[in-house]
Amino acid sequence: MTTRTGPAPLAIHVPTRRQLLTGIGLLVLGQWILTLLDATGKTLTQQGLPLVAVAWVRYVSHVVVILLLLGPSRFRIQQRPAKPAMQWMRGALMLASTLVFFSVLKLMPLAQATALNFCAPLFVVALSPWLLGERPGRHASLTRWGGVLIGFAGMLVVVRPGGELTPAGVALGLLSALLFALLQMLTRRMAVHDAPMTTLIQSGITGAVLTTLLVPFFWFETMPTPLQCALLLSAGVTGSLGHYFVIRAFQYADASFLSPFLYLQIISATTVGYLAFGQLPDWTTALGIAVICAGGVCVAGGESVLRAIAGRLRSPR
Repeated sequence: MTTRTGPAPLAIHVPTRRQLLTGIGLLVLGQWILTLLDATGKTLTQQGLPLVAVAWVRYVSHVVVILLLLGPSRFRIQQRPAKPAMQWMRGALMLASTLVFFSVLKLMPLAQATALNFCAPLFVVALSPWLLGERPGRHASLTRWGGVLIGFAGMLVVVRPGGELTPAGVALGLLSALLFALLQMLTRRMAVHDAPMTTLIQSGITGAVLTTLLVPFFWFETMPTPLQCALLLSAGVTGSLGHYFVIRAFQYADASFLSPFLYLQIISATTVGYLAFGQLPDWTTALGIAVICAGGVCVAGGESVLRAIAGRLRSPR
């Protein structure tokens, strides 16, 4: 599931072209790694492994990997949140998003599931005036709401009657997008109080604790095979590393610059979906996915943002 960590505050005030390109590279790398996590979740759940048990291994391994990356002393320092209650709420929301998205992957191809999750920014625009109090100017508001309409039109093309997607998969896909939108909005609030790494650590801890409470009721019926055990452990590695690289990307470049590049994950989802599962979207579905991405770019700022990105990349600095 795409980059499932919201944009972090800008760490470098005036990034150079090299820093911007580094940010793009880290974001794309993180997206590819997170797509491998999605493919692993899809494989394991389709093979009948309990969803909660898969999530438990994923989150426990996540905490272990971050601990090894940072070392015990830095881990302890970074782990202390300024708003513990909000961090626990965000972690619970992230766990719910993970469980629902893995359920979606069990029912539909990777590319289509990822595309439906791209509806999350559309939900953010629709809900932010009420939940975040954000009321942009008239021109920006028209551009964003135009993007919402375009994106939802693309979503209707993807889930069209007679298409290959099941109604249950579509319903769960939209629920996953809504949960991810709420997660993004809560992440924005947390960014004021805690560093991105603190949020990443606390998300893993919350998920590990909550799944530990649930997993005795959803344990493996039979011992996983050696290959399944390897895939289970890899889920924690890809989940933690993917989110880590995404966080690092937003420390090199600001969110307004990187937002349009988030939609490049559809390339990794389509590629991995074909290589791992032999699934490719048909032309009509591909058109719908492209329309969803176009709507998302409009929500991010549209043509003016794309021109600004091109100008900043052409800068000699």
